[in-house]
Amino acid sequence: MNTVSYSGILPQFRLDHILRLTDDTGIVQHAIYSIPNYHEGYCLDDNARALLMATMVYQKSKDKIALRLISRYLAYINYAQNTDGTFRNFMAFDRQFLDDVGSEDAFGRAIWALGYTIAHAPENAYLEAAHHIFFKSVPQFGQLRSIRSIATTILGITYYLKYHPTDDRITGLLHQLMYKLYDEYQLNRQANWYWYESLLAYDNALLPLAMIRAARTLKDDSCRKVGYESLAFLEKHTMQKGYLRPVGNNGWYKRNQEIATFDQQPVDAMASVLLFIEAYRDCGDQHYFRLARTAFMWFYGENDLHLSLYDAVTGGCCDGLGHDGINRNQGAESTLAYLIAYLAIEQRTNVRNVTAHQI
Repeated sequence: MNTVSYSGILPQFRLDHILRLTDDTGIVQHAIYSIPNYHEGYCLDDNARALLMATMVYQKSKDKIALRLISRYLAYINYAQNTDGTFRNFMAFDRQFLDDVGSEDAFGRAIWALGYTIAHAPENAYLEAAHHIFFKSVPQFGQLRSIRSIATTILGITYYLKYHPTDDRITGLLHQLMYKLYDEYQLNRQANWYWYESLLAYDNALLPLAMIRAARTLKDDSCRKVGYESLAFLEKHTMQKGYLRPVGNNGWYKRNQEIATFDQQPVDAMASVLLFIEAYRDCGDQHYFRLARTAFMWFYGENDLHLSLYDAVTGGCCDGLGHDGINRNQGAESTLAYLIAYLAIEQRTNVRNVTAHQI
């Protein structure tokens, strides 16, 4: 595997590995090193992430390949949707679903991607399709219990409201979900523990990200304060060494216990980049953009093991950082996490008139 070093210039953005993992059905979940592992089939989670990524690519470059990918991933999400608006998640390689109803986490990721696609649809046909699937799921919004599904659904709603800011029904649902998250925060908040549950686990940064976006959309100062207070708590526990150290999945970080160092996952690095970029966008403080850059550099070796997870030959991203090295499989989740983080960094540098590919 050829890795990269970093001196301020980003490697060229590449879809090679995504195209390797994508077939006529959608994107395959896992890989054996850099080849698709068809034994593991597909999932809604990754096709939702892939839709988000492909829409971001088309928004940036009007790439016709990205346009074809948007259609592919939207079709998967549509096929996975049940009549009541819930979704199935896992599908075998023979296109047979393996569950009747997927997790709330998968639901929220789908709504996030659909909302983003509605806000940035490349053509009216894609807007109409995403809008149809999104609204079929709206009756499920109020039933959500998982805080991560609430957070990702909030993200999807905030993007939808960029397209239709006067939709009072959806605005009301955003308020309801934002205060579910707020209530969980108040329930779990203690001295020296400023968080939404009694542990830091996975996708942590999506929680303050959702609060900050929702609070800005609804102009709610109380929830905005919670968003930044929880951001500062997460920063304290994951950026204390001058580089990103995501909470490890071998035990997580339970209140009053030690933080697990490994295994570290690319999705957590992506979520951290998105959070810090959003805070920078919200308040303009350069500190947050510096944090976003630092979090992004985790992919290139500014991490506990000083090893790059990005593979400059395949264009893929390795699946995680363990105590004994890198998991060299390059699955969809990891590669999409890298590409979404890349696009978020590039979007913000372009907005601030910094030379493309340089931060």
